[in-house]
Amino acid sequence: MSTIRPTVAVLAVVARSDQVLLVRRANPPDQGRWGFPGGRVEPGEPYREAALRELEEETGIAADAPALITVLDFIEHDGEGALAHHFAMIAVRCRWLAGEGLAADDALETRWFDLAEIATLGTTASVKVEFLAKIVLDSR
Repeated sequence: MSTIRPTVAVLAVVARSDQVLLVRRANPPDQGRWGFPGGRVEPGEPYREAALRELEEETGIAADAPALITVLDFIEHDGEGALAHHFAMIAVRCRWLAGEGLAADDALETRWFDLAEIATLGTTASVKVEFLAKIVLDSR
């Protein structure tokens, strides 16, 4: 039996006009890939507050009105098949208020992408980026 416990984390999915904000990750998992700002939920911290905090820490973007989109499991195994990581990622839609996005904390860079640009990212994007972007942009 594995001693690895699932880690609860958030993804802040922010739309502005017909674009979503992505960051290129500085650290594992998904180091060097484009994904949504986010990170671990701190003990005692509601997931909505965690999403707004992570968004501000990584990008300087101000947002409000966090709302649950979905929860995604990211489970990875090592070369022998043993569990290496398990993240329960809570995807949260946030309403953009201000800021352009300046890379900070564990983000190498930030950029606003439309769906056509996201479709060209291929393996340089984290899993489910296009899926979540479509949900948020199509629901406007």
